[in-house]
Amino acid sequence: MKNPVKEFEDGRKHNVKCLGSDVDLKASTLKWMLDVGKSGNYLYNFDWLGRPIIQYPQDIVGLQELIWKVKPDLIIEAGVAHGGSVVFTASMLAMLDMCEAIEAGQTIDPSISSRKVIGIDIDIRAHNRALLEAHPMASRIQLIEGSSIAPETICQVKEAAIGYKNIMVILDSNHTHDHVLNELLAYANLVSVGNYCIVYDTLIDDMPVESIENREWCKGNSPKSAVHAFMASNDDFELRPEVENKLLITVAPDGFLQRVK
Repeated sequence: MKNPVKEFEDGRKHNVKCLGSDVDLKASTLKWMLDVGKSGNYLYNFDWLGRPIIQYPQDIVGLQELIWKVKPDLIIEAGVAHGGSVVFTASMLAMLDMCEAIEAGQTIDPSISSRKVIGIDIDIRAHNRALLEAHPMASRIQLIEGSSIAPETICQVKEAAIGYKNIMVILDSNHTHDHVLNELLAYANLVSVGNYCIVYDTLIDDMPVESIENREWCKGNSPKSAVHAFMASNDDFELRPEVENKLLITVAPDGFLQRVK
């Protein structure tokens, strides 16, 4: 007997495999991403629950799928900016709580949930902090101001993570090789087996040199070069290219790392 659910999933896996192997399509996708960047900061056009999120819609949807799949109880994010991303991940955790309560036939009481997001940034500007602290998701967000690789910040995060059993990490702060590699060395060991460490802006390594002038980071000095250096000496994680192949438009090629042991 045919299983229509399995047939659909098999068809989708085939679609994703085809997208991942289409070199010309990947090249045209990168050109589009570069073109919309030149035309006016496309990434700045989107909000999540009222806060600028500064991500491609595809990456937002992709992260939603991963959060639903692995159901973390703690998400650690390096990089806050205007706060849209921490609001997004906090809202996803709220939805997980709601769905689990409905499945268990329980009354939904978000005030008793322990699920939360830790947002780290070297400079959480006063107006952004005020808006985040007034946001309906505020009770699920813990903000830590400081460099994500400073020893005191790492200690704060690790202390705040005590007691959590299913942890996801998202790195989206300073994009230099050394900074991202130090973030990976500091936080990757907090990621739970089966969960993900997501490294954004690995795309820098695929971009023409002239498109990233006047930045600290560049090809070879980027999140992707840091990921490759980290993976060369760490077999606890595996890259999941099927995620980027599905999205096609993403800032994180080679940036979806799943902990396997």
